[in-house]
Amino acid sequence: MDRKKILIIEDDALLSNMYQTKFNSEGFCMIVVADGESGIKLLSEGLNPSMVLLDIVMPKMDGIEVLEKIKQMEICKDVPVIMLTNLGQKENIDKATKSGAVGYIVKANYTPSEVVKKVREIIG
Repeated sequence: MDRKKILIIEDDALLSNMYQTKFNSEGFCMIVVADGESGIKLLSEGLNPSMVLLDIVMPKMDGIEVLEKIKQMEICKDVPVIMLTNLGQKENIDKATKSGAVGYIVKANYTPSEVVKKVREIIG
């Protein structure tokens, strides 16, 4: 069976390693990049993940900008994106949803196991 690819765009190495370990142990193939520009580059080069997990507060380009760019790219506009962030304010959630995010997870409120469960609910 093909392992589903998940692209995580997260600048905190400790967090991205934790999610990578959890998702790999659950049978997913994780691709980790530390900033939005690297994520956009991989997607534009043909990486076709089943889902993108995207932080908001990052260097160079924030996650909302990255989300908007992903949704403008013909090659990956239909890839589901879940925001995975510590920002829980309503305006951030609304902005992400309007920009095309299918989910919004506040890191402090979810364990990695719960994040895996949410991903499975969306991509099967």
